[in-house]
Amino acid sequence: MSVKALQINALQIAFRESSGTGSPVMLVHGNSASSRVFQPQLESALGEKHRVVALDLPGHGESSNGSDLAAYSLPAYAEVIVQAAQQLGMEKAVFVGWSLGGHIIIEAMPHLPQAAGFVIFGTPPLAFPPDMAQAFLPNPAMGAAFQAQLTDAEADAFSLACFKPGTTEIPAIFSEDIRRTDGQARVGLAASIRPDGYLDEVIAVGQMSAPLAVIHGEQEQLVSAAYLQALKMPTLWRGAVQIVPGAGHATNWEQPEQFNALLEAFIHGQ
Repeated sequence: MSVKALQINALQIAFRESSGTGSPVMLVHGNSASSRVFQPQLESALGEKHRVVALDLPGHGESSNGSDLAAYSLPAYAEVIVQAAQQLGMEKAVFVGWSLGGHIIIEAMPHLPQAAGFVIFGTPPLAFPPDMAQAFLPNPAMGAAFQAQLTDAEADAFSLACFKPGTTEIPAIFSEDIRRTDGQARVGLAASIRPDGYLDEVIAVGQMSAPLAVIHGEQEQLVSAAYLQALKMPTLWRGAVQIVPGAGHATNWEQPEQFNALLEAFIHGQ
């Protein structure tokens, strides 16, 4: 699949696009990943039917690096998503965010009033100050999410934490993407978690009018299901967090058929 690019401010933003022409879907990856993690969606029956676009965030994948830490804040990432949607004519898309990507689409939500809906997975909406101890499960790999430099062992542990317990083989793209990512992107993300540094996501999901789907891997090692299930989300699709058996943090990769079926149903309001 060829990689295309957009010019957004001073950044070259790379993206991959499926062959479909149906209802648009924009996919936003997580911390130290890239659009390649959405291969099971782009190159599937879902991608053949719908216009599915996956971006590389600044400092990730084949997009250019930011010039300073401010380029890696949640508001800056959200601006990239909004501008990309405008340039691609996808303002009415379903926006899907994995992990950090979920936080970004929540941040972008007020600027996407025509969006058909939002899907987050591996993403616990955070208030300010964030209740990290309740939102996230205790996992030593979490520290790598905010470090500029990672050893090979830290990068591998970070990758493994994205999968269900007992996983021994890491898909190459996950470790490659971690090593490619600008380390300042992780530092900038940490710097963004400050007063007025990001939208209060608990308030945002509690007040939103667009449909919201929350998908959660049953064997998730990083995000707490109990935290998600306790949130007030009045537009929550099907009235419940959708639990996917046999999957961890990277639900879309570990159980693509189940994930794609949920996304297809959400697109059609089923």
